Amino acid sequence: MPWEKSFDEDEVLGKAMAVFWEKGFEPASMADLIAGTGITRGSLYNAFGGKEQLFIKSLQKYDRDNRGALLAELEALDDPMRAIATMFEVIVSQTVADTRKKGCFLINTASDLTASCDEVNSIVRNALRELEAFFRRSVEAAQARRQVPAGLDPGATAKGLMSMIVAIRVLGRGTYDEASLRTIATQALRLLD
Repeated sequence: MPWEKSFDEDEVLGKAMAVFWEKGFEPASMADLIAGTGITRGSLYNAFGGKEQLFIKSLQKYDRDNRGALLAELEALDDPMRAIATMFEVIVSQTVADTRKKGCFLINTASDLTASCDEVNSIVRNALRELEAFFRRSVEAAQARRQVPAGLDPGATAKGLMSMIVAIRVLGRGTYDEASLRTIATQALRLLD
C-alpha cells in the first residue's frame, strides 16, 4: 500500500523552520525535527526526502513568507523614500520584538554557509540580491522624483542599505539595544542625503 500524507505540509514546514531557525542546520537532529513537527521519521523522509531537503524547503518558506511578502508590500507603496524608511522601521521593530534573539533565518544561514549545499547558498544569495535590487529600484525612483540627489550611485547606495539591514539583524541578536538599532537605521537613511 502506498504511503499517504496525513498532515498539512505547509504547517509541518513552519514547525521544521522553527527548529532549524532556533538551532541551525547542523545542530538540529532528526529527533529535534520529529519532536518539533509532531510527525514520524518515516513521514518526514517520505514527504521531504531527508534533513537537507527539509531545511531547503523550510528556508524557501521563510524567504517567501517573510522577505518576499515584505518586499511585495513595500514595492506597492507609491513613495520610494517611504518604502525604504518603512523597511528599516519594520526590520528594527521585528528585531526588538525578537525576545529570544533568534535573528533572521536567512541571515543566520548566510553566516553559517560552510555547512550548506549549493541550493541553500543559492537561496540566500538570491534573497540578498533581491533585497539589494529593491533598494536600487527605490533609489532610482527617488532620484526620478528628485527626492534624493541625482549624483547618488544607486548600486553603491543599495549595497550600503542592504548591509545596514544585515547589521541590524546580526547586532540585534547580541547586546545592541533598541536605541542603538534605531541609530543604525537613521544612519542608513542618511546614505540617501
